[in-house]
Amino acid sequence: MADEYGKNALLSYNEYLKVPELIKLQETLSEPASHDELLFIVIHQTYELWFKQILHELDACLGWIRENRLFRANHALRGVISIERILVTQIHVLESMAPIGFLEFRDKLNPASGFQSMQFRELEFLSGAKDEKILRSFKDDEFAFERLSERFNAPSLADEFWEYVGRTGIAAKTHDERVAATVEILTHPEKYAALYNMQDLLIEHDELIVSWRYNHILMVERMLGMKRGTGGSEGVGYLTTTLKKKFFPELWEARTHLTHQSS
Repeated sequence: MADEYGKNALLSYNEYLKVPELIKLQETLSEPASHDELLFIVIHQTYELWFKQILHELDACLGWIRENRLFRANHALRGVISIERILVTQIHVLESMAPIGFLEFRDKLNPASGFQSMQFRELEFLSGAKDEKILRSFKDDEFAFERLSERFNAPSLADEFWEYVGRTGIAAKTHDERVAATVEILTHPEKYAALYNMQDLLIEHDELIVSWRYNHILMVERMLGMKRGTGGSEGVGYLTTTLKKKFFPELWEARTHLTHQSS
């Protein structure tokens, strides 16, 4: 029986994963090709694949919240968090480039910029940080603008979370009600076990994206100092402003109001 395994199989590993096509996608622009440009492309293509998987998990999470299936939703969020931990550490691989090596090909990228990562903007919109100015910046890219407009106009993960909280009988319409609802959940973790776990996973999702932004800023400064970004931004100066972004601000604020007397 074992000898027959795979004997007549028509599908191979390389075919299934499209390996021949995959390894042709890293096309360098520098001439002669800079040694570090391949690493730069591989890392950023890997990011885009991870973003795709995160969006897949978050879309599933939203559906399960709507169906009141918090166990499944929380399981998907744990997958997201596991990926985001990799994203944070992956930044440091880019730091293995020599700054002078990066400069050998950086000007070839202009005006392309990480700001234009459609999938990262989808991740932001889907999580709850919707910015119309960012949406408009994609207006000349029909494919990206259509996808981002759909995300912008659809309920976010934050929206679905607070809708679910409301369905449990806890008021969660306004900002203040949501802060109070979070304090209630944090104060009675056994009473609201699934919700407690979810808010913990959501705040970790938020925290890891901020950690990714912060590590990205340090990597950029380590490579380029205070040079302007290839897309025309202020570089490190602009990136630093993004650290204030929060997907679930009420979850963070609730910690300020939580005391040992809350119960």
